[in-house]
Amino acid sequence: MIEQMFVKKKYLTAVSFYSKLPFVARDMPWFRQKGQAVMEKIVEQGLLYDFYGELLTEHQKNIYEDAVYNDMSLAEIAEEYGISRQGVHDLIKRCNKLLAGYEEKLQLVRKFTEAKKTIARIEMLAEEGKRMPEQACRERLDEIRRLTTGLMENF
Repeated sequence: MIEQMFVKKKYLTAVSFYSKLPFVARDMPWFRQKGQAVMEKIVEQGLLYDFYGELLTEHQKNIYEDAVYNDMSLAEIAEEYGISRQGVHDLIKRCNKLLAGYEEKLQLVRKFTEAKKTIARIEMLAEEGKRMPEQACRERLDEIRRLTTGLMENF
């Protein structure tokens, strides 16, 4: 029943898809998993574009931004650039493949994500160290030193 609600509107984005669902459907476990996967993909696309977008041609960047960031449909983009919807779809797919290929070779997004996690861990250890006795605080400092050394080696 929920899927029938969306047959009429093409090119539904994750945001518009989520906002059109009845409140009850949003709380269903299967939707939370699927919705989370969609949102993770959108975040991943954004990160890949942030890191490697400058490696795309100007034409690729414009169309990719319209599709991913400006939430335009394939038909709207096709009309604006004077190309077919299939051409837009193929270009977006090709851009996704290019961006994923850059990440596979360079691993900048993975390193960035790991660095953010390490920094969060360092901040937590430093905060915990404020409330601990001296010996436990030294152990936290040793771990902080180990984590910062690991960060420096990754870059």
